[in-house]
Amino acid sequence: MTERIGSAVTTKVLARITGPSGVNAVLAALAQTERTCGGPPDVAQIRVQNVAMDLAERGSIVQYPTIHVYCEQIVNSMVEKFRTFSGTVQMAVEVRYSQERLEGLQEALELYSSATTAALDSNRGDWGDGAFYAGGYKVVFNAVKQGGKNFMQIAKITFDIGVSKN
Repeated sequence: MTERIGSAVTTKVLARITGPSGVNAVLAALAQTERTCGGPPDVAQIRVQNVAMDLAERGSIVQYPTIHVYCEQIVNSMVEKFRTFSGTVQMAVEVRYSQERLEGLQEALELYSSATTAALDSNRGDWGDGAFYAGGYKVVFNAVKQGGKNFMQIAKITFDIGVSKN
């Protein structure tokens, strides 16, 4: 049952990130007001996959920025004693950005990760089928590494989705 819960919640997160109030809508609003970026990611750049950066580049042609959505941890804490599953699903969204120069890399990655967190903020509440997002997240910026178009940096956004199912 836990495998289905992880897949179901991952699908719900993906729908919120790619939906009408998702990342691309936030990036379009930011581009109109003050900041610009390399452009919004298309559907092929948003993946449901937990794969290391070097393996992703070896396995296929990667166009940056990419967004990887995956379930990191499932905890059945039995908060509601008579439910089959009552707990949290820890989700991760990795925003990967690459460019040829170091200058502006951090700023561009921050822009894409801010758009992702804004999409999460606008989707607080009941997600249906016993899933809900109360808000809150953690963003970790990894160090710049070689990869992609010479330099690459990853921002990992983790958050909890509450789940209550029979």
